[in-house]
Amino acid sequence: MSAFVGKHILIIIENLPAPFDRRVWQEAQTLKKQGADVSIICPQMKGYTEKYECLDGIEIYRHPLPIEGRNALTYFIEYVTALWWEFLLAFKVYRRKKFHVIHGCNPPDLIFLTALPYKLRGVKYVFDHHDINPELYLSKFNKKGLFYWLMLKLEYLTFRVADYSIATNESYRKIAIDRGKMNPDKVEVIRSGPSLERLKIVEPVEKYKKGRKYLVGYVGVIGEQEGLDLLLEAIEIIVSKRQDVQFAIVGGGTYLDTIKNLAVEKNISDFVDFYGRVPDRELLEILNTADVCVNPDKPTPMNDLSTMNKIMEYMALGKPIVQFDLKEGRYSAQEASLYAKNTDVGDFAEKINHLLNNEEIRIKMGNYGRDRVVNTLSWQFEEKKLKAFYNRVLSD
Repeated sequence: MSAFVGKHILIIIENLPAPFDRRVWQEAQTLKKQGADVSIICPQMKGYTEKYECLDGIEIYRHPLPIEGRNALTYFIEYVTALWWEFLLAFKVYRRKKFHVIHGCNPPDLIFLTALPYKLRGVKYVFDHHDINPELYLSKFNKKGLFYWLMLKLEYLTFRVADYSIATNESYRKIAIDRGKMNPDKVEVIRSGPSLERLKIVEPVEKYKKGRKYLVGYVGVIGEQEGLDLLLEAIEIIVSKRQDVQFAIVGGGTYLDTIKNLAVEKNISDFVDFYGRVPDRELLEILNTADVCVNPDKPTPMNDLSTMNKIMEYMALGKPIVQFDLKEGRYSAQEASLYAKNTDVGDFAEKINHLLNNEEIRIKMGNYGRDRVVNTLSWQFEEKKLKAFYNRVLSD
């Protein structure tokens, strides 16, 4: 009998709703297909406001998140609110049907507190590491202090409580082992491979080009660390020399309004469309129409060590990429991307122009990226690792 049958896995997502969090939703679907019962606790956000929903046989419990952290006080309120609801809903789920594993997703802060009382009942805790909090703090505030050392301590406690840990890349695995003191045998790298069933190549839709010859696309969170301000500076340089390019920015976040206002200040609004968060169909139409896709993530300690989903999504659709030269970004894309000098917006703009002016190079890079995803990085390969990993967790 499969190790999954008769087992109940509770997934807790701290900062995104399901099924919007694509990585976690793929994990949940894989576990469900293997015969496990799967429940998810996550926050309510725009487009995902129902308190309870059952999708593909996976039960989703969503809780309010009345404030989004932007400073020390609001972050504290956000964390306390989320932790309260996670405790409450975990108790509700456990009463309905006892779970055997809590799978905590991200970042390494307070989710382990929800797992602690259940570990006393024999429930295993799996920590799924997507973001690195200490590096995020350094990236935002460029200093070490009380909060930085607190985040290091919470990260350490997270790994000490965890029975097993999943890392999205080798950099994160090294953190779990070196800073978290985890047994290397208990840490597995499972990358956020894109699903080729979801990311399909479709015909371009010319309306997104707004009558111009080319389209440059971006998809992702719009926050302080994502470098959209640098992208707008590069766009300003590009449109000062040519007016045949339209830019499509897809995604939402705390800095969306700031970035929109910046586009107005730079007098480039006619060349930039902000679509916000959109359904998959519209996302696919935009990205398939794009001639070049970009990742302007700033060269911060967090971004340097993190694997960005957008990179492999671009590659899955056969799109050439321009990004700054970051360690994990280069590992993912390799020859599918050009790498601008870090924070050099002139170089970033020049590399976009170079690709727009050279169709043959665009095609070659796009084909390389598509082949790399199809043959190495897609979820088809990563889910095999997840199945083997959970066979160990559930059999231990």
